[in-house]
Amino acid sequence: MLMAGAAHADESAFLKTLAGNWSGKGTVKVRTNAPTIKVTCRFKSDANASSLALNGRCTSLVVFSRVISANLKARGDTYTGSYVGAGTGTAGLGGKRAGNAISLAIKWAKEVNGDRRAQMTIEKTGASGMRLTTVDTDPATGRSVVTSRIELRRS
Repeated sequence: MLMAGAAHADESAFLKTLAGNWSGKGTVKVRTNAPTIKVTCRFKSDANASSLALNGRCTSLVVFSRVISANLKARGDTYTGSYVGAGTGTAGLGGKRAGNAISLAIKWAKEVNGDRRAQMTIEKTGASGMRLTTVDTDPATGRSVVTSRIELRRS
């Protein structure tokens, strides 16, 4: 019982470091074989002892604009939740935290890049940074492709 409480307390402290307003830049690929688009993003993150809600928008000069959100619930170091941002509907998320990163498996609502699976990492970087990364598999080559990497700073 004490260990479960300690794990819960650890997640609470970690989650609170991700709360606040964030802004930054990054890159997005709509599909693994698409060109890379440079984006500017803004997020608001709400966190409490057992949940994290990231809500924001990424835009580019190439007329790319997308609402992005992730809602996670923590139970110990295990996370489950949902993600919206790929344009395919609400995707399921599930994974664990190790150190400063929450590594999540994505299950898309519809097929994306030949299947319904990808990976997402939400990582705290330094005292005031956060990195959001998604990786998918290119169906033509079987190689992992970073489909988005967004570097955010507390604003």
